[in-house]
Amino acid sequence: MPGKVSPDDLLAFVFERTGAAATDETIVQGPADGEDAAAIDWPDGDGTLVVSSDPISLAASQVGELGVYVASNDVAVSGADPRWLTAVVLLPGDADGGDDTADGSLLEEISHDLDAAAREIGASIVGGHSEYVDQLERPILSLTAMGATDRFVPTGGADPGDAVVLTKATGIEGTAILAADFGDEFDIDPDVRERAEAFLEEISVVPDARIVREYATAMHDPTEGGVAAGLLEVARASNVRLEVDRDAVPIRAETAALCEAAGVDPLRIFGSGALLATVPTDAVEKCLAALEDAGLEAAEIGTVRGLDGGVPELVLDGEAITEPIEDDLYPLWAQADGEE
Repeated sequence: MPGKVSPDDLLAFVFERTGAAATDETIVQGPADGEDAAAIDWPDGDGTLVVSSDPISLAASQVGELGVYVASNDVAVSGADPRWLTAVVLLPGDADGGDDTADGSLLEEISHDLDAAAREIGASIVGGHSEYVDQLERPILSLTAMGATDRFVPTGGADPGDAVVLTKATGIEGTAILAADFGDEFDIDPDVRERAEAFLEEISVVPDARIVREYATAMHDPTEGGVAAGLLEVARASNVRLEVDRDAVPIRAETAALCEAAGVDPLRIFGSGALLATVPTDAVEKCLAALEDAGLEAAEIGTVRGLDGGVPELVLDGEAITEPIEDDLYPLWAQADGEE
C-alpha cells in the first residue's frame, strides 16, 4: 500500500542517520516525528532559515500548482514566508522523441502552473532539474521551499491548556480528489462536483499561516491521512494528548456529500488546504477574529491536555488513537487500479 513511511521505520532508519547534524549548532529543528520542515539559524546573522521538501506523485493534473502549495505550506506553518523554491520535474516519455508525451507540451503546462502558483504566494523559483523517464505513467514533482523567520513555530510546540484551531475545513484536498478521480462513479449533483473540484484552488495555507503565526504555539499542515492524522502528528511531536470534538470540526457540504457517496471519513482524507494550530486560550478569540477579518473560515475544535504518564494520543469523541492513520483514499485508488 502506498503512503508515508511509518514513524517507527523513520526512527529506526532515518532520524539518527543525518550526517554531521549532531554537532551542527546552527540546526534548530532537524528530522523528527511529526515535523515537516527543518529550521536552521543563519550562521552569520539574525533569523532562522526554514526548509521543506515534498513530492507530488499521485496527481495527474495541476501538479505544478499542487507542488508549490504543498511544499510552501510546510514552510508557512513553521512561521516563515516561503521565498525560494527548487523544482525537480520527472516526466513520462522518451527523451529521444519516441513517445508523444515527450513533445514538451506537458513540461510547458507544468512550468506554467509552477510559475503561476509561485507568483501567487510571492516565491521565486531558483533552480531544480527536469528529465524524461520511460517507466513513468504520470509526472512526478519534488519541490523544496525555503523561507526566513524571526520566530520558528514547530509542530511540537503545543502546551497543555492550549486550544486547537482549524482553518477552513477538513478534507479540502481530498474532496477535490474524490470529485476529479471518482466523480463519474457517484450519484452526485454536477454542480456539487464542480464546486468540489474547485477546492484545489484553496490548497495554499500561506495566508492562513501569516495570521495564525502571531498567536500559535504550534502549527501543522494536515496532508495524507487528513485532519485526524495531522492532529495525531501534533500530539506525537508535542508529547501531549489532543481532545477533539468531531462535531466541532468544519465539514463543507460538498465534502460531506462526496465522502458519504465514497464511504470514507472526511477527517481521514487528504487535508491540504487547512491549517491546524494550538493557541493559548487567552489568544483564541483574537486569532479567530483576525482570520474572520481576512475572510478565512476557522473554528476551535479541541483542547490540549498533558499526558499524566500516558502516551501521546488523539482522543476523538472519546476514542483514543495512537497508531498512524492511513488515508481513506488509498483503498479507493487500489480498487480502481485492480478494475482496470
